[in-house]
Amino acid sequence: MPKTSAVIFLFDVDNTLLDNDSVQSYLKDHLADAYGVSARDRYWDILEALRSELGYVDYLGALERFRVEELHRPDVLRMSNWLVDYPFADRLYPGALGVLKHVQQWGPVVILSDGDAVFQPRKVERSGLWRAVDDRVLIYIHKECELEYVERLYPANHYVLIDDKLRILAAVKKIWGERVTTVFAKQGHYAFDPKILAENPPADIELAKISDLLNCDLATVLKKR
Repeated sequence: MPKTSAVIFLFDVDNTLLDNDSVQSYLKDHLADAYGVSARDRYWDILEALRSELGYVDYLGALERFRVEELHRPDVLRMSNWLVDYPFADRLYPGALGVLKHVQQWGPVVILSDGDAVFQPRKVERSGLWRAVDDRVLIYIHKECELEYVERLYPANHYVLIDDKLRILAAVKKIWGERVTTVFAKQGHYAFDPKILAENPPADIELAKISDLLNCDLATVLKKR
């Protein structure tokens, strides 16, 4: 039975610790340069359709479907190399690793992300985040639906959830209530979507950027509204 911690910090990855919007922008540019604009647009259409079908972004699954359509175009086979070898460490937000080290003085840090079972772990590994949290990595399809298992693996009296998606923060707050402090990292396109902002209550704490946590002490982080 895992030891119960006083507080555990749960960090999202995409657009919380890592600038995933920039990764997608670089990917679009690469696809257009290497394979043409029509190939880029078709791949992206497949990617979005697959996102709606699965509930998460599946870059490699979309590539497999694209490949079926372009079966006699051998250059397409190299698309996967760009994806799996991407230097994700270069896309970490300034101060991201420092933030993980900073909060670990107060309690264990766990990566809690959504994603597929191949590309998302690769991203966490190559970015250096896996090592930074001492192998405490959880990746689900819908993490807000897996809180029971988060508690079993990493029991705590209190949780701090840091995420760029206000919808997820609100969903977790509804389940855990006062057992969680929600921290809204206002980074990435989801964080500024007016529809999402209008439909969800504010988080307990809002940060303009993830590095702002470096200026917080534990009492500030645990502050309730």
